[in-house]
Amino acid sequence: MAEKHGARPIGPIVSSAHLADGAAPALSEVEFGLILSSHAFERWMVRCMTAAGEGGLTATEILVLHTVTHRGKPKRLSDICLVLGIEDTHLVTYAIKKLEAKGLVAREKAGNERLVQVTEAGQGACDRYRELRERILVEGIAELGLPKERLSEIAHLLRLLSGHYDQAARTAASL
Repeated sequence: MAEKHGARPIGPIVSSAHLADGAAPALSEVEFGLILSSHAFERWMVRCMTAAGEGGLTATEILVLHTVTHRGKPKRLSDICLVLGIEDTHLVTYAIKKLEAKGLVAREKAGNERLVQVTEAGQGACDRYRELRERILVEGIAELGLPKERLSEIAHLLRLLSGHYDQAARTAASL
């Protein structure tokens, strides 16, 4: 970074300089980006679903609704938790109960298991969300000029990083 008017370079943009002092300051930059991105993404989901006519849902509840809607097949609680990377099943159970109370999902018994499936109202909410997402978000992202292959590479990198963070969490829990 070139210095202007005698100003010193700022250095990496991080939320915790004490963590960036280690061997991987760039990782601290990534972590700060993840923090900002995750909060922005949650705000986006809540506001988009509200605009789609289903206000009062949390980001987790919206994620559960989209996951249940995925491919139109009923889902087990354990599969929803696995896909979303949520360890606390009670968070997903609460989300399912709230979505069921709003008529967006329904639970059914299949042998010894209970499956969750999207209702017509839930499918409608997801369809409206998708339409708004296309008009508001996708068109704006297209202005960045990133080829779809580059976005897929970024998504792959984020999934790889999540695996490293999960492994580090398991290691930390065993200390």
